[in-house]
Amino acid sequence: MSDLPPLFAHVHVGLEPITADEISRDLGGEVKKILRGVVVFRTDAIDKKLLRLRTSEDLFMLAWGSDSLTYRATDLKLITQWTAKLKWDKLFKLHQQVREMPRKPTFHLVCQMQGEHGYRRVDALDAMGEGLRGRIPPQWLPADENAWLEIWLVVNGKTAMCGVRLSDRTMRHRPWKIEHIAASLRPSVAAAMVRLAGLAPGMVLLDDFCGAGTILGEQIELQNARKITETQLIGGDIDPQALYCAGENLRKLGTASLMRADAQYLPLTAESVDRIVSNPPFGKQLSTPEEVPPLYRQAAREWDRVLKPGGKAVLLAAEQEALQNALLPLGWLPQRQLKVRILGQLAILSVWQKPA
Repeated sequence: MSDLPPLFAHVHVGLEPITADEISRDLGGEVKKILRGVVVFRTDAIDKKLLRLRTSEDLFMLAWGSDSLTYRATDLKLITQWTAKLKWDKLFKLHQQVREMPRKPTFHLVCQMQGEHGYRRVDALDAMGEGLRGRIPPQWLPADENAWLEIWLVVNGKTAMCGVRLSDRTMRHRPWKIEHIAASLRPSVAAAMVRLAGLAPGMVLLDDFCGAGTILGEQIELQNARKITETQLIGGDIDPQALYCAGENLRKLGTASLMRADAQYLPLTAESVDRIVSNPPFGKQLSTPEEVPPLYRQAAREWDRVLKPGGKAVLLAAEQEALQNALLPLGWLPQRQLKVRILGQLAILSVWQKPA
């Protein structure tokens, strides 16, 4: 693995352990470092298999990294020097093993900055561009978006990472998810949730707030990758428009049973479900925050009724106190809790088990 450059995945803050586990188990990678929103790792090959990652938003090949920025303008000279000394031709060839070169190659340089520095984002971008002078073939054309080659510089406080982007928008925006609704769940978060659920052959999974079907779609994708068969996926939602979107999204992906149902009164028999994976509405999605506790209490009663003894639930909620107040009196046991940040919104991803 040491002959190849390290890789790093951008993930939603809080999901780093899930992505690290996916890298280790599914890719056979070796996780080297976990930072806020970033997992650095190595693999024994750089090829299209890397794009199978489901819980990350973006994937990069590390060109250089540093945790010793000074916050002063002298950093700009260092950025140029670090960029200029690299063997970019080797990195470009590795990039082509993942992303085939089009007839007319395009490139784009990106810089993101967080924290107070004695220089602007555009200054850091120019410094990286100076280090790349003469390294990008002249026949490759600059492009503002959807470029074949993207080189990113991410500066966060005293840390900087320069990388070649291996993924494209389909890693964070699944091709099968063509229909969307307001507050639709991010696919990478849904992928993390179904991994935590651990559905096995012959089990039944329920998402009673299924929305556009993102959780169900990610479960189907995981099953296809692992060749899990004979499962039953059930999705329910009270909103007919959401069910229409879920049906369209899942139509060519796989099989799931969709039903129009109020999560507070599920048309399912008792103890008929092995796993519940769901994203109940956040307070801001309802008319008033006061609606959350009674909704969660009644939904929890239904979860307790339909879930088999010893079954598990993976739930994403912003109002964690309301969720705990609904589940703890039922004797449910908290197994795991992750604080996650999704598009600026803080939420809790939690795993619960119903007593056997």
